[in-house]
Amino acid sequence: MCAGDDCVVAALCETSTPTLVNPPQVRLPKLAQGVGFAFFRETAMRQWVRRHGRIFEINVPFFGQSVVVSDPDLVRKVWTARAGQLINVQPNISNLFGPGSMFALDGKAHRDRRKLLASPFHGQSIKHYERMVEQETLRESLNWPEDEEFRILEPMNRITLNVILRTIFGAEGAEVEELRAIVPPFMKLAQLIAFVPAPPRWARRLGPWRALDDFRVSFDRVVGTLITSAESDPGLDARADLLAVLVRAGVPRRDICDEMLTFIGAGHETTASALGWAFERLRRHPDVLAELVSEADASAGEFRRATVLEVLRSRTVIDVAGRRVGAPYFDLGPWRIPRGRNVIVRIADLHGNPEVFPHPERFAPERFLSAGAASTMPAFGGGQRRCIGGGFAIAELDIVLRTVLRNFMIQTDTATDEASCFRGVAHVPKLGGLVVMKRRK
Repeated sequence: MCAGDDCVVAALCETSTPTLVNPPQVRLPKLAQGVGFAFFRETAMRQWVRRHGRIFEINVPFFGQSVVVSDPDLVRKVWTARAGQLINVQPNISNLFGPGSMFALDGKAHRDRRKLLASPFHGQSIKHYERMVEQETLRESLNWPEDEEFRILEPMNRITLNVILRTIFGAEGAEVEELRAIVPPFMKLAQLIAFVPAPPRWARRLGPWRALDDFRVSFDRVVGTLITSAESDPGLDARADLLAVLVRAGVPRRDICDEMLTFIGAGHETTASALGWAFERLRRHPDVLAELVSEADASAGEFRRATVLEVLRSRTVIDVAGRRVGAPYFDLGPWRIPRGRNVIVRIADLHGNPEVFPHPERFAPERFLSAGAASTMPAFGGGQRRCIGGGFAIAELDIVLRTVLRNFMIQTDTATDEASCFRGVAHVPKLGGLVVMKRRK
């Protein structure tokens, strides 16, 4: 007997006839593979792709046996898998955000929550926040030094944190100000152990988990106050912020706290990292910068949006996206992947594939000017678990760049490209995106 998605999955499994059982395996000790995957991923992946091709199997701590894929056709099959065939990767960052986070949900619960959360991040909703992003950018830039090199990454982190706090809570106030203080140290620590399974309860009072638990107590207290305020707000039905959406829907308080932390944690750090890379790229590409300044002054934006996409492609912030086989097995081209195996899409290798993006070593925003070019971008994943805030992030990147370009001149030179630094979740410029700016008169 079966019902719903299970019948579909069973039928697919019965009719498939793969010619091979498993993808080629990396023949190294598990610990050695884990060190390569965690600390030297770009080099390790390049070597493994060269030896095994664009699909192979690794066996690493925490994730176990996992199939890594970067072949465009096979990735498309991963993105378009039917419900129940592929579920969320294990472990995932719900370790940090809690069981009420969308990252912890699968099946109907995930689809229903995703549908509920999508409304503040689409279409006219994004336009509603445009002025707010401008305000936060201008406020942060008031004290930027002139004619002096400084790191742009931290200012971008403050901008994107303020934007996401105002977006999801819908207002300023003492509670939001408190969150501004406690979120950054949490994120700095949390990224380092994002995929490490939580220890037993008796051991959580030791090491970094104690600090994270103490943070969570403070966070839940502040958000609980905001939930109570929203519940008693006579204007709740007219509010468009994420907190109001969740309160109106009757989502349990604990789940609201988990989702608020999810959107703060996942919704600002990655966008700030991409902005850091954007300024790192513009410093070294004067022709692109000149075109962007001219366009900003003319109140246009097509080339700027293409530049945003090229930054996301050429300097990948999140380099992998994971799924887990939830069916008895999942057929991926000629390969059969058994239940419980993780499937890891290597986004960075897709971005660097010359068959998808000719001359991938070049920083060339014009590649995204042609109709439909943006649809080739896998930076935000794909399928039913594509990043729900992807459109919002692109809009925020666009508005921040436009605001800075209208108010500052960015010095260009032949400085060596900054290396990428992996913080456990996101890849950032190793030197913080060093720039030299001067205010426009």
